Amino acid sequence: MAEKHALASIASTDIAARDFTVVAVPLGSCEQHGAHLPLGTDSIVAEYLCQQLASQLHSIVIAPTIAISASGEHAGFAGTLSVGTEALSIVLTELVRSADWADAVIFVNGHGGNAEAVARALRTAQLEGRKAFAWWPSLPDADAHAGFAETSMMLAIAPHLVDMSRAEKGNTASLAELEPVLRAEGVLGVSTNGVLGDPRHASAQQGFEYLKQLQQSLCDFAVEHCVLAGKP
Repeated sequence: MAEKHALASIASTDIAARDFTVVAVPLGSCEQHGAHLPLGTDSIVAEYLCQQLASQLHSIVIAPTIAISASGEHAGFAGTLSVGTEALSIVLTELVRSADWADAVIFVNGHGGNAEAVARALRTAQLEGRKAFAWWPSLPDADAHAGFAETSMMLAIAPHLVDMSRAEKGNTASLAELEPVLRAEGVLGVSTNGVLGDPRHASAQQGFEYLKQLQQSLCDFAVEHCVLAGKP
């Protein structure tokens, strides 16, 4: 089912024959998520949401995931890979330019650290008259990183990649409280185990509830911006 919507699995001539095409780009990361979640958590969630979107809207094709992004705040934790904001902004800008054959591009974001790079790329796209948009997940009262919310979603999507026996409480202060130290010292400066939240009571049931909310939000966003991009 996923291959049906995957851009990399579709022939160029079949793309050219489509009346209207929106490219959804899963934008994740390769960064630590505590001892209980995989490094690819953000990418896995973004991919899942893109797949759900494509199953709802026939105009969607899913680009290959950008899985190494701007994760400098997770430096000091083994496994984390990052290209930084500057390089990522260039990559995203060039990606949008290369997608002139499409009617619109939507970045489906799984990692908050990519925000500045995405913003830069969208500004350039707007100046150049290209249709590019970014959707960000929003869950009221959700913890920040590798906590209850992300762990619950991963239990729903890929439970075989979650080890709840190693789930530990991290720093549960709000991002607003943590921001000064986060900016200066990164996640390691505020949480030695890399967790911002408390994943210990996460559940797949709650994960599916979160995902349902995000799926609806993403679908509504895509419909609205596809209309603005000129879809009849």
